[in-house]
Amino acid sequence: MITRRISTNRWWNRKKNWILLFLSLFLVFVRISKGTVYRDIYYFISQPFWPGMFQKEIIQNSIAKSTSMQLEQLENDNLRLRRLLSLQSVSDSNKISASVISRKTDSWWQLILLNKGVNKGIEKGNAVVGPGGLLGIVENTSMFTSTVKLLTSTESKVGVWAKSINEHGLLIGDGSPSPKIIFYKKDLDLKIGDLIFSSPASTLLPPNLPIGIVVSIDKESKPNISANVQLIARPQAIDWVQVLKTNAE
Repeated sequence: MITRRISTNRWWNRKKNWILLFLSLFLVFVRISKGTVYRDIYYFISQPFWPGMFQKEIIQNSIAKSTSMQLEQLENDNLRLRRLLSLQSVSDSNKISASVISRKTDSWWQLILLNKGVNKGIEKGNAVVGPGGLLGIVENTSMFTSTVKLLTSTESKVGVWAKSINEHGLLIGDGSPSPKIIFYKKDLDLKIGDLIFSSPASTLLPPNLPIGIVVSIDKESKPNISANVQLIARPQAIDWVQVLKTNAE
């Protein structure tokens, strides 16, 4: 009886050592891969809980608004100038639909996780749009997932353009649903309700993507005027997005 107990203890100790070794190697591997393996595992586990495609009416209305804004803007575009400046454009073949599969409650306005990654051709720096307009930019990718830094993130800075006054500005996220835009001039005839687009001179994003609507203006801000923008594509209500793979013309 004593011999059997000693043998059992030895077997358990050997098994425990192997388990500890395996866990140590796994943690080292996760550390080296910067968590991308964990995200890919989460990709497979979370598949049954991905959002369904039941936002038809909301998406159609948002797309109609986006199309209207884009058509109005295209009337003032100069295609020849874009080509001379090597600006970027997006074709339908370079739009990748993806589902939002995760977002952290402590960074609700910072990041979202998509269910497509390198396996579908998504790359760091790609623009991400929701129904109505620009949402954010791909920050990093794994084989099956992509992390998107939202325009509302405190680390987000994007060049924008106010069509009504023909002025460029910088959209800065502040962790709230209404990021701030700072213009480079003090005296501007900016009005509440003016539309904001991605900069037509951008070399990082497709030009003239709808972004938002001016909802408040601070003309007392120093040194330049600033305003808050309500995003057309609202991060808190987004389940499906499109990733834009841009090509230089």
